[in-house]
Amino acid sequence: MSGPQTRVLLGSPIHQKPPILHQFLNSLLRLRLDGVELDFYFIDDNEDEASSSLLQEFSKSANNVFLQSSGFRDTYVRDDHTHFWNSGLVWKVAGFKNLMIRRAEAFGYDYLFLIDSDLILHPDTLLHLIQTQKDIISEVFWTQWQSNTMLQPQVWMHDEYNQWEALPGEKLTHEEINHRFHAFLSKLQQPGIYEVGGLGACTLISRRAIESGVSYDVIRNISYWGEDRHFCIRAAALGLPLYVDTHYPALHLYRDSDLSKVDDYIRLTSPAPEAAVDGTDDGADAADTAGTMGDAHETKAAAAPGGVQEAEAVPGVAEETEGSAAPGDVLQTEAEAAQAAKTAEPEAESGETSVQQDSQQHSAPWTAAEAKVRLSKDLTALPGDKPAEAEDRTANAVPSASAASASPAARRPKLTLTMVVKNESQRFLRQILQEHRKYIDEAVIIDDGSTDNTADICREALQGIPLHLIHNTVSKFSNEAELRKQQWDEVVKSGPEWILSLDADEIFEERFAGDIDSLLREDACDLFCFRLYDFWDDHHYREDRYWRSHHSYRPFLLRYREGFSYIWNESPQHCGRLPENIFELPHQLSNLRLKHLGWSRPEFRLDKYLRYMLLDPDGIYGWKEQYASILEQHPNLVPWIE
Repeated sequence: MSGPQTRVLLGSPIHQKPPILHQFLNSLLRLRLDGVELDFYFIDDNEDEASSSLLQEFSKSANNVFLQSSGFRDTYVRDDHTHFWNSGLVWKVAGFKNLMIRRAEAFGYDYLFLIDSDLILHPDTLLHLIQTQKDIISEVFWTQWQSNTMLQPQVWMHDEYNQWEALPGEKLTHEEINHRFHAFLSKLQQPGIYEVGGLGACTLISRRAIESGVSYDVIRNISYWGEDRHFCIRAAALGLPLYVDTHYPALHLYRDSDLSKVDDYIRLTSPAPEAAVDGTDDGADAADTAGTMGDAHETKAAAAPGGVQEAEAVPGVAEETEGSAAPGDVLQTEAEAAQAAKTAEPEAESGETSVQQDSQQHSAPWTAAEAKVRLSKDLTALPGDKPAEAEDRTANAVPSASAASASPAARRPKLTLTMVVKNESQRFLRQILQEHRKYIDEAVIIDDGSTDNTADICREALQGIPLHLIHNTVSKFSNEAELRKQQWDEVVKSGPEWILSLDADEIFEERFAGDIDSLLREDACDLFCFRLYDFWDDHHYREDRYWRSHHSYRPFLLRYREGFSYIWNESPQHCGRLPENIFELPHQLSNLRLKHLGWSRPEFRLDKYLRYMLLDPDGIYGWKEQYASILEQHPNLVPWIE
């Protein structure tokens, strides 16, 4: 071969399950290496001996593999919902990557190629990244960070993970952020090279960048999570721009279920017989690859990672309202797509106006024009669409007079429970409603774009209690004030006397069921406030400087006064679930306690942290320091005594 070889060190810290590691190693053997001398540096951090054996076999097959044991046996928890990192794991991996940087520098490599062990590469990836002649460049890949959410790239523009462009100090409206977010994702769907603010996991680093001082060391005066952010900030400070290439997207095996996509990915990224003669168009190749990442379908025109696949393959939304991973209505538009892919319930009663009845209109694959509209915030441009929300009145008929007289709540004012729910089937909804049914007379529930069987759980758990179930085909949670006002309007339609406003993860202590009657009969009070305890597991609540909600009283139980002029806080986040001027009414404090279960699982805390970082990164509507404290590993927990 004429000319000098480009020397590349491929480095990967590996803590991986054997089936995924097997595919990763095979992917490396498929790389084209014309004019490249490639060596491998693997740090074996596995707790599974089978994975360590795979690495040993790989290293014995060639003399260009440097395999080093990490000396750790830490547990890294991952499942089909998400991955759970703690600070110790993050900075351990940062240390491994720094070792790789030092080895590349000491042995004079032209490039260091750092890659995570759950990626499958296109064979042309390495050659193409070298040919870009960029000092730091990543190949894109797309991931559903939580189950049933939209695919997002591993690169971002600024701060923690803001995937929209903004000038320094520029103040953007919620709508403008949403517009720019769509524009950013749309741009990355086109083959090209783009400058970004953050990247990682599949990154080529030049010798010049290494000699300039890049590293994964922690930067002490910033609080951003993850070693890649510290690497990127340091690189930018050193004057090294960051780029992402989108010609050859990798396949990310983020979940075990993603292994089913490997065969199609390999087929689509392998040269076709005619390609040796006619060549391969980069754009078509990238579209094929992106389509494989989305759902392993062969539909080339439906390969956009934002959800432009065939209707039945479009991912849904996060498992909880607060698990949203994108600004504005981005995930909610996908919820509409998933909802539209369903068929009407076969046993629906006559007169039901659930959105499921009109799903058959959209069961065919979207056209490109329709997809563009459906992934935008304005859905009014679609011809023939039904209204955004439809009310389900069939769940529970009003009990007969004899049944009502037998109710334990029949001789006191009516109590109406109101909630907003979204994709709650795997959380606390059934448990919560079974407790509430002991003392409520009626329920008004907004199903804000669920794509699971949340609505069915509401009907089943409240069987025999009048239920007004309203379906939003497109979630409104990106503007909470709009959603809460809709909830209030629907409650008012039911003719309420007392309104109990709770979330789907809130439940009173056991004695509430026996004490509620006395509250409802209190003529001198129109509003009761309660203490809310944030549970961190099944038996403890959190108490520290950031988590003190139980030290104050909040309004949850309100008597409806028809002549009172209710005023709402119009904030798009943290607007409050009841009108803001209700404290003008006579009110009292109650010693009955309310348990908040929404923080009680690590995966739920991670979902909420990501949501707050995306929707409110500067803490405009909340408390930024509290957001950062969500992932603390050893918070102060207090035992709950019933």
